Amino acid sequence: MAATLTPEQIAIVKATAPVLKEHGTTITTLFYNNMLDAHPELKNIFSLASQTTGRQPRALAASVLAYATYIDDLAKLQHAVERIAHKHVSLQVTPEQYDIVGKFLIEAIGQVLQEAATPEIVDAWTHAYAVLAGVFIGLEGQMYAANRAEGWAGWRKFRIVRKIAESETITTFYLAPSDGAVPLPTYLPGQYVSLQVFVPSLGHLQSRQYSLSEAPREGGGDYYRISVKREVGEDEEEAAGLPGVISNLLHDGFGVGDEVELSHPQGEFFVDPRDKAKEGAPAVLISAGVGATPLMAILGSLAGAEGKGAAPAVRRPVSWIHTSRSSNSLPFGDAVRAICRENEHVSAHVFLNAIGTEPEEKADVNYKFAHARLDLDKLDRDRDLFAAEPRAEYFICGPETFMADVRRGLVDMGIDKERIYLELFATGDMAAE
Repeated sequence: MAATLTPEQIAIVKATAPVLKEHGTTITTLFYNNMLDAHPELKNIFSLASQTTGRQPRALAASVLAYATYIDDLAKLQHAVERIAHKHVSLQVTPEQYDIVGKFLIEAIGQVLQEAATPEIVDAWTHAYAVLAGVFIGLEGQMYAANRAEGWAGWRKFRIVRKIAESETITTFYLAPSDGAVPLPTYLPGQYVSLQVFVPSLGHLQSRQYSLSEAPREGGGDYYRISVKREVGEDEEEAAGLPGVISNLLHDGFGVGDEVELSHPQGEFFVDPRDKAKEGAPAVLISAGVGATPLMAILGSLAGAEGKGAAPAVRRPVSWIHTSRSSNSLPFGDAVRAICRENEHVSAHVFLNAIGTEPEEKADVNYKFAHARLDLDKLDRDRDLFAAEPRAEYFICGPETFMADVRRGLVDMGIDKERIYLELFATGDMAAE
C-alpha cells in the first residue's frame, strides 16, 4: 500500500468531491450490491437492515465525500476515523477485507462515472483508498493488540444469566462468559459491546452494538450488562421483514441459559471516572429513551456505584437529564432515584409526557412535564446545566435529531462545542453543525 499521496493525486481527489456529492450514494449502493453478491460471507458482518434502508450506502457515501474534501487536512476527520475504527474492531474486521472493499469500491466508481473515470482519477482514488485503509489497519491493529493483551480477541460466547424488564420497551440482559473465565476485561463507562446471533430468517449472522448499561467494577466482573429496546424498525425494514430484527429476537427468542456472542468492549464515547484532571468539573448527562443506557454506566461511575465495587471516581457534580414518553417507558427510574438519595452531588431532571401517581415517583427526582421532548429552557442554566462553568462537559445520547437539537441549544447558550460529546447508535455519523 502507498504510504503517501502525491500533490497531483491529492488535487485530483479533491476535484472529484462535487461528483461524489452528486453520485456518491449511487456508487456506494452499487459497491455493496456487487461486493455482497461476490462475497456473501460478508453478510455476516454488514447489517442487512442498514442495507435495506439504504442507510449504510448513504453513510459510506458521506464518509467518502468527507475524505475527498479533507484529504489535505485529515485532522478534521480524526473523530470519524476513531469512531469507525472502534466499530470495525467490535465487528472483527480484518486487514484482508480492506482489499476486498477497495477492489469493489474502485470498480463501482468506474461503473458509475464511466468515461468520466479517467485513468488518472482511478489511479488517484486507488492510492487514496490504500492510504486510508492503511490508517484504519494500523489503528485497528493497535486496538486488537490491546484486547489480546487483556486475554480476549475475537467473538466469545456468553450465556444469559438474568433477564429483567426495565420498562415496557426496554429489557436488561446480564451476560456471563460461557467458558467461565473471569474476571472479564474492564471497560470505560459509556462503551459498548457488539452482540452477534444467527438470524434464521436471514440465514446469516448479524451483529448490533449495545452500550454497557452498568458502571464497570474494580478489577473487572463476572458479567456484562446491556439494556435493549424493542425496535419497530423503519418502513423499509418492515417491508423486508426486518423490523428491529435483533432486538425483537432478543426480547422474544432468547431467555436465561441461551447463548450469544460478544466482542471485546469498544467505543470512543466514554468518561474516565479516575481522571484527576476532571476533579470538580461538572458532568451533564442528557438522554432520550434508550439513549440512557451508556449514560447510566457513566452516572453509576461518577456517583461511585455504591455497593457494586466500582473503581473510585473523582468527585464531579453530575446532572442527569432525561426524557421519556411516559412513566411506563422510563428506564432505570429506581436506580437513578437511589443514586440521587445517596449522592448529594447528583441531581436528576426527568421530562415525561405522562407520570404515575405513586409518591416515590415524585421524590428525589425533579419530574417535569413535556411532550416527550426535553426543553432546556425549563432547566436552570447555572444549577442544572452549569452553563457558566467553563470546565463542564456534556454527554448526549438519543435519536439523531434529538442530539442535534440539544447540541444546538447548548451552543446557543455559549457552551463550546468541543465540550459536547454525542453517542450515535445508528450507522453513519452526526453532521458537524
